[in-house]
Amino acid sequence: MVSTDIAIIGAGPVGLFAIFECGLLKMRCHLIDYLPKPGGQLSEIYPKKPIYDIPGYPTILAQELVDNLMKQAEPFHPTFTLGERIEKLEKREERHFILETNMGTIVKAKAIVIAGGLGCFEPRKPEVAGIQEYENGKGVNYMILDPEHYRGKRMIIAGGGDSALDWAIFLADVAKEVTLVHRSESFRGAPDSVNKVMNLSKEGKINLLLNSNLSSLSGNGHLESVSILNTKTNQVTNVETDYLIPLFGLSPKLGPMENWGLNIDKNAIEVNTDDYSTNVEGVWAIGDINTYKNKLKLILCGFHEASLMSHSAYKYINPGVKYTMKYTTVNGVNSF
Repeated sequence: MVSTDIAIIGAGPVGLFAIFECGLLKMRCHLIDYLPKPGGQLSEIYPKKPIYDIPGYPTILAQELVDNLMKQAEPFHPTFTLGERIEKLEKREERHFILETNMGTIVKAKAIVIAGGLGCFEPRKPEVAGIQEYENGKGVNYMILDPEHYRGKRMIIAGGGDSALDWAIFLADVAKEVTLVHRSESFRGAPDSVNKVMNLSKEGKINLLLNSNLSSLSGNGHLESVSILNTKTNQVTNVETDYLIPLFGLSPKLGPMENWGLNIDKNAIEVNTDDYSTNVEGVWAIGDINTYKNKLKLILCGFHEASLMSHSAYKYINPGVKYTMKYTTVNGVNSF
């Protein structure tokens, strides 16, 4: 049995920052994640994707951010259970929770923080006949782990969100040819990224196909070309390519968390924005896994939620103990 002050379910960036915030209050953390290493989606799906909205960093690679968060957490000696998923959560009494993983690991904690990102997730796949024939290393990938793999290659990226835009921008200087396919004329991503894509298209660095859908794929053992349908003109364009990267987001699934008595709205956990507590006393939810009015699914918002959560959890674990907040610029960071 692992015993800790706070069990954090999810070792993504928000869960990792929660270690630091809880550590400042002398609370020990144990993190559990179904993925085999810390970092969540940042490490597993896009470790070399640049992130532009972390305060103090005009740009930082996803894995670099994870590495920095791990270094920031080091003084507080967090422990991890990785490659395992929490199957059961039982509250036996106040400040006494028992968690059990699918591998039989038992974690005893005084408080629970759910920082599970989107929960258990899988990529949304386009409805294109025979696409599975080109998966598993044959030309169709649903995530970009190493952009150097595509250096000098022809690529088609499909999607209209931040991920599709950011990768199109980044890979314009890596790949031999980048084609961005989107079903409409407006994008869901950040306006600045949209402007960059439009400018790169005007400069001839990105082939931009709007009002277009993937129609069919062809190849001989490996993807060779993709047929793309313009929904306004009904014209079909055949684009030769080495790789197709559909980036239509992830399909989230809460999994066993659905049975933990939490208030859930559309695959997200409802929280009180005073401290990001759930309807179950002693359980908090931070990051993309939670929902509330005007919720923004941004890493920096998750960092804010972790800060408020930590102070609320401290009061819950230490009832009646007065705590006076002191700034790290005054006290520094003292390890356990």
